Amino acid sequence: MSPMKKQYFGTDGIRGEVGQFPIVPEFMTRLGYAAGKVLSKDAKAGQRCKVLIGKDTRISGYLLESALEAGFTAAGVDIMLCGPMPTPGVAYLTKALGLSAGVVISASHNPYQDNGIKFFSANGDKLDDEFELAIEAELEKPMGCVSAHELGKAFRLDDAAVRYIEFCKSTFPEDLNLKGLKLVVDCANGAAYHTAPHVFHDLGAEVISIGISPDGKNINDGCGATAPAALIAKVKEVNADLGIALDGDADRLQMVDGSGRLFNGDELLYVLAKDRLDRGQKLGGVIGTLMTNLAVENAIKEMGMGFERANVGDRYVLELLKQKGWIIGGEGSGHLLCLDQHSTGDGTIAALQVLAAMSQNKKSLAQLLEKVTIFPQVLLNVKFKSGYNWKSDEKLKQQIAKVEADLEGIGRVLIRASGTEPLLRIMIETQDGDVAMSAAKSIADLVPIA
Repeated sequence: MSPMKKQYFGTDGIRGEVGQFPIVPEFMTRLGYAAGKVLSKDAKAGQRCKVLIGKDTRISGYLLESALEAGFTAAGVDIMLCGPMPTPGVAYLTKALGLSAGVVISASHNPYQDNGIKFFSANGDKLDDEFELAIEAELEKPMGCVSAHELGKAFRLDDAAVRYIEFCKSTFPEDLNLKGLKLVVDCANGAAYHTAPHVFHDLGAEVISIGISPDGKNINDGCGATAPAALIAKVKEVNADLGIALDGDADRLQMVDGSGRLFNGDELLYVLAKDRLDRGQKLGGVIGTLMTNLAVENAIKEMGMGFERANVGDRYVLELLKQKGWIIGGEGSGHLLCLDQHSTGDGTIAALQVLAAMSQNKKSLAQLLEKVTIFPQVLLNVKFKSGYNWKSDEKLKQQIAKVEADLEGIGRVLIRASGTEPLLRIMIETQDGDVAMSAAKSIADLVPIA
């Protein structure tokens, strides 16, 4: 299929504010029907499609779940409902149960007013552009309904959480346990509130849980991977060894040590790669993103591994991992992919891999990262005037070239426009934070602001 611009699907499914198109019941019913029709075309003759639907803890999840259920069943597709479930849990269960596809109702780390839909294939991968374009083509057609005897049925998967918990535990080395560790686990009042604490507890840790009281509106609200201050405070308060923060749909991870030091996805990516290398695993290389800290790239290359950058977004990291045949990748926000363990990014499983590295090496996180000093990274978002084309602004281009020349070999410059709003993102990274800020401002000052 020739490349076409998608109307509804972005880099991570369809997302927006609830009550604003397309996050409205009518569209979601049509989306379920369209996806059901596309899946049915690919089904073997006489075989019924069956789709798993999971969600995070947003109040709007009930609404969107019901709308999707109506659409899928109208297309003759059976559905299984698993209720609140981490995004990677839906990916795992879709594959483990041999289903046609999985659907997650979540807006990940966004506030509760937003929600979204993403699809997983039968293999537990995020569905490709071709599938999304096929759904969009189907959405252009009038919605119908199969005859009564062909209608889909709905089932509830009551043991979904137990199945997923056991899967997570299976990724931790059998000869290790977490006995003697005191962990604080922050579930962001999101989808992992009833899974993650059990995983770490069952493996022997003493677990203090926060962010496990979802009320439909408090997901990601001052808690979780995007707001780690709550975790840092709790770790210090209870004198824990480590803190683990997930986001609303539990595919992101940030970690905190007993001193309150925060470790982001870039640092944890290095830990995962080095541990596998030390254990004799053949990695080939590691995939980061355009935003991955230069210090991490340098450290990985010094270990004799390749390092390549994908566009920002775990979807692009996964695509490049598959292209290269590598298994470890991730981004600073905490999306970490270990393809030897799971088909998609999973915050709980990534935390277990980090804990295993610490246990096997008998070292703290700080000790595992003693050779990596993260470069200060300055990011300025400048809202520019409507119609402004930064790529053709000669003065701006000249200043960018000057900064790049000044930082050659000792830093990085990354300028990119937002894909959703009139913003120019200016990122400067070098060993001196003051130099980075000064350089970023010298570029930002030339952008005509709105």
